[in-house]
Amino acid sequence: MVSRLIKGRSRKVGLPPGSPVHIGEEKIGETKITVLDYDELHLQEKEIERVDEILQLKDSSTVTWINVDGVHEVGILQKIADRFGLHPLVLEDIMNTDQRPKIEDFGEYIYVVLKMLYYDDEKTEAVTEQVSLILSARSVISFQEREGDVFDPVRDRVRTGRGLIRKMGADYLVYALIDSIVDNYFTILEKLGEKIEFLEDELVSNPAIETLQEIHKLKRDMIFLRKSVWPLREVISRLERGGSQLIKEGTVIYFRDVYDHTIQVIDAIETFRDMLSGMLDIYLSSVSNRMNEVMKVLTIIATIFIPLTLIAGVYGMNFRYMPELESQWSYPTVLLVMLAIGILMLVYFRKKKWL
Repeated sequence: MVSRLIKGRSRKVGLPPGSPVHIGEEKIGETKITVLDYDELHLQEKEIERVDEILQLKDSSTVTWINVDGVHEVGILQKIADRFGLHPLVLEDIMNTDQRPKIEDFGEYIYVVLKMLYYDDEKTEAVTEQVSLILSARSVISFQEREGDVFDPVRDRVRTGRGLIRKMGADYLVYALIDSIVDNYFTILEKLGEKIEFLEDELVSNPAIETLQEIHKLKRDMIFLRKSVWPLREVISRLERGGSQLIKEGTVIYFRDVYDHTIQVIDAIETFRDMLSGMLDIYLSSVSNRMNEVMKVLTIIATIFIPLTLIAGVYGMNFRYMPELESQWSYPTVLLVMLAIGILMLVYFRKKKWL
């Protein structure tokens, strides 16, 4: 992914600021635009086929949520930017899917960038998608890299009228979208926490090279999560402090709640990072201890056989006048002596708790 992003960035070299160039994974599908237009009593939901249809929704007295799936078609995004008066640099940032989470207040609208995370069960890793939100007085535009998101609970609340969402304004809708993204972080952390607990048990019972590989993979996931979540604290902090006429006083308390959730996510990520660092030390200690156990057994075996080898070596010399060579019981006597020496040494080692 990193190499593709760097390669994509190279296409912007020499271009003037605000040039709309898509940076990210190559997409071949068409951009999909859906609209939810609602107030406390009415609801209209439809899919837009032509960008021109959005124009009549711009000055609507209702709250309008325009969701755009796909940021790779420059022409369509340029038309949307023209219809809503978005700054060229904002359009550039929307199409650059490697943005750091941030917030910018342009007076008539607020631009927010954040990362939406999923957990890929097949690859057993977290994947990210950039989401850009444009908040104006009566509308919210969300830009996503691809179709599929974590916003279905918000859509259901809008459709059914549950909660305050149909009674509140566009700023509350932005809160609901950000809250859904942050709540999904806990799902990701729960899955990663289960993997960490499993690895802890593996470290104690059977530390293998595969365990070390899993630890390194999880450490990369934690770095990835920290990069995606840590800057979000500043974004939510600016929203919950207010300071913009687009954020009503009644909505600030909800952003404060999301801020608390964001801090919890960051604390969990830092805790997992510390645990993984400790698990790496435990792995190295476990491997070292297991090697010490093996060496101890081999050393004891070698120590027992040293006197036995000495006796066998002495009586293996082919001198003609060695004592006991002519005795009938020499061979069994030597064997019994060797066996007695081995048993006595084992008893001594066990008494010393070396075994």
